[in-house]
Amino acid sequence: MAEQKHVILTGDRPTGKLHIGHYVGSLRNRVALQNTGKYDTFIMIADQQALTDNARDPEKIRRSLHEVALDYLAVGIDPAKSTIFVQSQIPALNELTMHYLNLVSVSRLKRNPTVKTEIKQKEFGESVPAGFLIYPVSQAADITAFKADTVPVGDDQEPMLEQTREIVRTFNRIYDQDILVEPEGVFPPKGEGRIPGLDGNAKMSKSLGNCIYLSDDEDTIQKKVMSMYTDPTHIKVSDPGHVEGNTVFTYLDIFDPDKEHVEELKQQYQAGGLGDVKIKRYLNEVLQAELKPIRERREKFAADMDYVDKVLMEGSARANEVANQTLKEVRDAIGINYFS
Repeated sequence: MAEQKHVILTGDRPTGKLHIGHYVGSLRNRVALQNTGKYDTFIMIADQQALTDNARDPEKIRRSLHEVALDYLAVGIDPAKSTIFVQSQIPALNELTMHYLNLVSVSRLKRNPTVKTEIKQKEFGESVPAGFLIYPVSQAADITAFKADTVPVGDDQEPMLEQTREIVRTFNRIYDQDILVEPEGVFPPKGEGRIPGLDGNAKMSKSLGNCIYLSDDEDTIQKKVMSMYTDPTHIKVSDPGHVEGNTVFTYLDIFDPDKEHVEELKQQYQAGGLGDVKIKRYLNEVLQAELKPIRERREKFAADMDYVDKVLMEGSARANEVANQTLKEVRDAIGINYFS
């Protein structure tokens, strides 16, 4: 029997529905790994992490938790193969975070490239919530609690994994143990790690309003596709167009399985004679074919929210068992299980 690996994914904060950037960046990877049968997969809805910059709007997180769960189920994450759980329902993660904080300096956290970028994006200035600054340590707790050695993430999460590996090495060295496991990342195929927004912005983002959501209906998808950024110099159909930086062609590269046809379209567009409206209509057909079954499965699960809650409760119960065992080992290594 093949050796089992542990997988945990911490990249989905419940701050709204998931979009096709999430789908391309990590969700498809998770489903593929799950279906190999080689992994013991843990998938977390990171509500506590979401609260680090949404503490004054907890209702947003509570409301979004079900949305993320529905998106997980809709894309094909199977509770019979993967453990889906809610971060805040696993108390051991908080204690592990506290122990790991003693092994990390504030200056190291400030140097984390992902944290630096997100602090700038969120315009915190000097008012960075302490919980937000330390969330790489919280992620380390999430990963190590399940002794995950494989973590499917987007390219921008590599600095977070490196910080986890540092914590693992430091802990095991200081306490002369071999308890914690160093994780390795599984990244999307080249060119698919970060899908641009509909407006051509480098990143699809809920806050920028430039997303196609997995739950969008057919009409909404069509309207969004027809509004997409293309080539501002391609004014007439007969004008030669540019495919580099053209969001429509970026999406076709990612979503159209007929790669030869995409190359033909690129050549025609570059030579002149292919209009933006026509190419957008074709992309709409491609995306509709990709997203329709996901949307239909989502609607089916949304009609039975008792089942969704059951999935989350049972998943959280199993996750608690595993995380508590790791916490016991950590406490034993530190020497603070005084009365056991």
